Amino acid sequence: MRCVKLLFVAPLALLSACNAARGPSPGVGFDPSQANYIRAPGRGVIAGQAFLRDGSGQSNVRYAAGETVRLIPATTYAQSRIKNFYGSVKFLPAASIPKVEPDTQYASLTRTTTTESNGRFTFENVAPGRYYLTTQLIWKPKDAPTPEGGAMYEEVTLTGKENGPVKVVLSGN
Repeated sequence: MRCVKLLFVAPLALLSACNAARGPSPGVGFDPSQANYIRAPGRGVIAGQAFLRDGSGQSNVRYAAGETVRLIPATTYAQSRIKNFYGSVKFLPAASIPKVEPDTQYASLTRTTTTESNGRFTFENVAPGRYYLTTQLIWKPKDAPTPEGGAMYEEVTLTGKENGPVKVVLSGN
């Protein structure tokens, strides 16, 4: 009987561990002075599109319509947070996205925008610096037991010498 209980409890424990909060590494605190450049005046433009190919074939694309895209200064804290959240990939399937407690001070030194119906987004007046762009695209196919899609990010650097928009694709690749 004990073995039977373990067969049911062990998978649940593993699933819980997969969805545990993955914040920054211990000992890495948020230093607002590292992120203040996001508030500096800038002339940079980041233009992008967020989409995923769904599981039904290469030609089926789902656009991140109406999703929030976050522009995050690549501080030591943000780098640790991104690494612990995504690991060595730039995409997390919907079922693997952990519950993460929001850090209000960290979030206050980011910028957000909302994607258009075709997944396109723009950040204007961006100061030079290194940034992460994050968003998610999650949907539940009809008659499917679990949602598809997930969370994704990309990294971009603005030098201040760009002659046009820096183009970014958020596609989980």
